[in-house]
Order: sequence, then structure tokens, then C-alpha cells
Amino acid sequence: MPDSDEHTTPFASLPNNTQEAQEAPKPKPEHKPAAKKMSYTIKSGDTFHSIAKKLGLSVDAIKAANPGVNPSALQVGQVIKLPGGGGNNNGGGSYTIKSGDTFHSIAKKLGLSVDAIKAANPGVNPSSLQVGQVIKLPGGGNNNGGGGNPPPSGGNGNIVGAEGGSNGGGGYVNYSGPASNFPARSQWASYAFLWKQNSALIRLNASEQETSFIHQAIERVSADSGVDVRAILCIIVQESGGNPRVGTTNNGVVNPGLMQSHNGVSFNPADPKGSILQMVRDGTQGTQHGDGLKQLLAKYGNYYEAFRGYNSGSVNKADLNDPVGATGNYVQKAANRLMGHSWPGM
Repeated sequence: MPDSDEHTTPFASLPNNTQEAQEAPKPKPEHKPAAKKMSYTIKSGDTFHSIAKKLGLSVDAIKAANPGVNPSALQVGQVIKLPGGGGNNNGGGSYTIKSGDTFHSIAKKLGLSVDAIKAANPGVNPSSLQVGQVIKLPGGGNNNGGGGNPPPSGGNGNIVGAEGGSNGGGGYVNYSGPASNFPARSQWASYAFLWKQNSALIRLNASEQETSFIHQAIERVSADSGVDVRAILCIIVQESGGNPRVGTTNNGVVNPGLMQSHNGVSFNPADPKGSILQMVRDGTQGTQHGDGLKQLLAKYGNYYEAFRGYNSGSVNKADLNDPVGATGNYVQKAANRLMGHSWPGM
């Protein structure tokens, strides 16, 4: 059964402390033409925050490109400007390194995020950029409403945690203590096993079409965020049983939706696919009001402490079963789900 008393404390927001250590040589300053602006058409559930996450931009850059737009009153079909996008690129999806460039300066200049540039260039050492070197830009120059095509829901190329894993099975284990006492990620059950096991539970609360939408959303958000697809799936089941119509809890913080996110969106029957995707984004990638799994994983460095932070807002690292005002066995149950264990009332 899903836990209903999930979040009680607002999550702390994380500063962006990503900075490159070295710069390419600076023989002389060069003229840098203005970045080319593109447009984006607002879809159901969109916020500046979700658009920034989806396209690898920064919220501040989107705001700066749209000074007359109220972020709290976006309308479906409304067209906004995108900062940077393909500016200073050669062919719409690349950028040629100039004197003095770093990933940090390129991100600032084009309105992108450093993490998105790194993700688009896994083989590039940010500390050894060379003048004339060509790197890829996240989202390329595609401006047809989405900043590039989303990863295919069934293709495991970019979905974190989709390959490998154990066979799963077994009964409930009373894990306790620090994160080091909990199963390593390499021991988690395979995604195929976990989807088969948990989709049966999701179908108790969702239609076949809604279950498919949840499946697609989990995989897309994993690819977008870098969060293990198995963790997203298991937290959805733990928080709501996979019920897209689950009620909103409020213990001082409003927690709606499939992942009982921090003041995110709820199910919209007029747009089931879009609202399901946004609910999964809110819980995984965070909202403007609080952190998701991605931010908490970056903060704590491991999934189990991230789970405790997601549930409680703070963490006793020596004892992850310490509820810190929320659900005591939250992390323990999440670990059992990830191992593919089964138990009565799960």
C-alpha cells in the first residue's frame, strides 16, 4: 500500500556550484555574435521550471528572454522565446570553442545549463578545451515545440538503470542503519523484473492507457534527469500505488500527484498523458518550491539518503529508519521494492 504521510518539511534548494577549473588559452579577445533566439509553444502542465529542465536551459535565462510573460499564468498554445538555443553554432546543434571559453561561460552565454552541456558531450574533458574544438549543444537547433525529440519510451540507450540488475524475488528484509547497510545499486532487481512486478500493482489503480502513460513518463524522465528508472518507478508505487488520481496530502507542505511532489501538479483528466508526465517530472526533477530525487541525489550522494530526504526533508545518516517526523520504514520499504522483494500489503 502507498504511504500517505509522506513529506512534512520543505526541501532546501541547492545552489548551482558547478564551475570549470581551467580555461582555454586567451591570445586575444574575439567578437561573439548574439545568440539566436528560438520559440517554444506551451503545452499542458508546462512551467518555466519544467521547460528549463526539459530543454537543458536555466529558468532565469527563460525569464530574461520573456520579460513580458507571467510564469504563473502560462496558457496552452502560448508561444515564448527560448534563450540561446542554437546561437553561435555551426549547423544548429554544435558550438565551436573560442578563446577563453569554458562550459560555464558557454552555458551562461547561451542560456543553457552546465550539466546539460556535459551530458551532451560525455567524451569531452571540460578542463582541456581547445580553440576550434567542436562540441554538441543540448537540444540542438530544433525549435519545433520541444527542443528536440524525447528519447523513445522503449529504447534503453539513455534510460539510466534499464540494463542489468539481478533476477529479483524473495521476502521482506529489515534493512537498517546507514546507507552502507542497504543493498548496493548493482544488486537491485532488473528494470524488466520491477516493471512486471509493479505494473501489476499500478493496474489496480490505473487504466491500461494510464499505465502505459506512466511507463513512458518514467523512462523519459529517467533519460532527461539521469535518475535511475527503477528508483523513479519504486517511489511512484510507494507514494501513490501508481494511482494517478491519488489524493493530495498536506502536513504543512502540499504533496500532490503520483510522487506526492513538493507542491507540483495533480492529475488532469482532460490531459492524462501530459499531467502524468508532469507529475513524474515534479517528483524526480523537483519543482520551483522544492527538490526532487535528482537534487536530493546530488545533495546526499546516494539513493537511500535521497529517499529519506524526499520523505522527511532531513536525514539522520546513521539511522535511515529514523522517521525525522515522517515515515520510519520509508527507506527500508524502498530498498525492498528495488530488490524485487514481495510481502503482504506491498
